[in-house]
Amino acid sequence: MRLPSLLALGAILVFSPFVRADDSAEIRDSVVKIFTTYRSPDFESPWTKESPSDISGTGFVIEGNRILTNAHVVELASQIFVQPPNSADKLRARVVGIAPGIDLAVIELRKESDREEFHAKHPPLTLNESLPKIGSTVQAIGFPMGGEQISLTEGVVSRIEFIGYAQDTVGLRVQVDAALNHGNSGGPVVQDGQVVGVVFSGIESADNIGYLIPVEEVIAFLGDIEDGTYDGRPRLFAENFQTAENDALRDWLKLDNDQTGLLYTGDGSEDESVIFETWDLIDTIGDHDIDNAGMITVGDNLRLSWGYMIPKLATDGTVPVTVLRNGKSVSLNIPVASSRDDLVPAIGDGYPEYFIIGPLVFSPARREHLMNFYTPYLAMQGNPAALRADQVRKEKGEEIVLLVSDFLPHPITKGYEVSYKPALKSLNGTKVNSLDHLVELIRDSDDEYLEFKFYDKGQETFIFNREELIEITEEILEDNSIRKQGSKRFMEIWDNE
Repeated sequence: MRLPSLLALGAILVFSPFVRADDSAEIRDSVVKIFTTYRSPDFESPWTKESPSDISGTGFVIEGNRILTNAHVVELASQIFVQPPNSADKLRARVVGIAPGIDLAVIELRKESDREEFHAKHPPLTLNESLPKIGSTVQAIGFPMGGEQISLTEGVVSRIEFIGYAQDTVGLRVQVDAALNHGNSGGPVVQDGQVVGVVFSGIESADNIGYLIPVEEVIAFLGDIEDGTYDGRPRLFAENFQTAENDALRDWLKLDNDQTGLLYTGDGSEDESVIFETWDLIDTIGDHDIDNAGMITVGDNLRLSWGYMIPKLATDGTVPVTVLRNGKSVSLNIPVASSRDDLVPAIGDGYPEYFIIGPLVFSPARREHLMNFYTPYLAMQGNPAALRADQVRKEKGEEIVLLVSDFLPHPITKGYEVSYKPALKSLNGTKVNSLDHLVELIRDSDDEYLEFKFYDKGQETFIFNREELIEITEEILEDNSIRKQGSKRFMEIWDNE
């Protein structure tokens, strides 16, 4: 699976016969076509990958001899080629920074000689961090399907929101009244000769709706990857908020008409960093009043979710807010962070890890597993990967270990059956805390037999002779054309006797 729900392979704004000054040859000369060969993960056979697929998208030159595009254009790429405008050449490129959550990536040409020659002729485009106004016209430049030449298109800004992207990432999103098409992903959207956004998605079931990532998010992304890694913008991990609009609710809380804000209804158990108390009314964040729908007003009467101010106000891991608690105003510095120690984190731009012992294929649970497996059934079976998917680790390194495939064929499994992706509970009575831990337990065991117990309802317990299980592993790997018994970190543990 490439991207959840809304994220498609690009969007293109509806064609306009009127070519504006923004669509100058100078801007077009810095827009490139990107060709990618990618291979999706195979979560049931994690030692291999799905068959290769070819896609194309758009990118544009930015400062630092780099090219900006969408993450979904280049993620999981085995090879990337950049085709300059008005050229048949295809230059090899590589990813130097990527954020699948906000769907942005930076690539560069692999060869220094290619970089020098290319960027001498194709200057960086200017990024304008100001948001385009509602009702204003913007132009998209890119390489949509339906032809080989660069395309100039036009649309009207219809909405600006602070919403969720993917992988728990939130940010500004600009909606444009426009039709959709594939191939323009990662292309610049310009206004008055400057880039104001990056095309990234659309809704295939709706007419004339396209989405842009505004430059404000682009600037934050570029600043984040300066150290070579992407951390993400600070955010609040508290949950369980509700509006303060209902009359009966307001009367019960004894709120006056001028006391507005967002209510916290949780108990703090969702994250240890939460310092709100139940029924706190969050009435301001920084200098911004929060209304009863949880919205603030910024700039030119633009209403956005109050969470928009969190990354802007974050200092030393906290954000100032005031809450109304038991009728009194209380000032708080609420903890925020760019990430937390999730029990089921996302893989991101990578492939699942695994370890094989005999006919058993184990992987640490990741969010992508839940996106590709039938999660409701896992929950019904009591699988903790589904039941604890939104929790943090209770101890350092904790993982849920999934048996992600049926048995690899061998007579040793006679009479046993694997239910649907069960989660391992214990080995010989010892609770398994991670796949690292399981590898260590098998490696160091002196027991003649190994007892594998699972959390899932109805899943059988497996008993195997330890020496036989280890001895047949190489045979099973060879029979199934599996080159490696496990991912690097697990094999380092396994071989370190």
